[in-house]
Amino acid sequence: MILSFNLQDFVLRSRVLKLYRQALRIARRAPAHTREELRQTLRQEMENNRNCSDKQRIRFLLSEGLERLKTLDEMLDMQGH
Repeated sequence: MILSFNLQDFVLRSRVLKLYRQALRIARRAPAHTREELRQTLRQEMENNRNCSDKQRIRFLLSEGLERLKTLDEMLDMQGH
């Protein structure tokens, strides 16, 4: 299967993958008893939107994901993780 991306698609895909990697890194800081559930939730969110091709929707999801990730990061910081 060969995928053909234009530059805009490539940039969006890169941003999505970067967000996912950041989320997985932050999830490693979560308490041990919630870490696996958080990782599964992150993966499920990505899978739910895997076939989304609407660029505006992807940008919205990226923005929402970044906000949620920032909130999670701050919450873990406050808990000392």
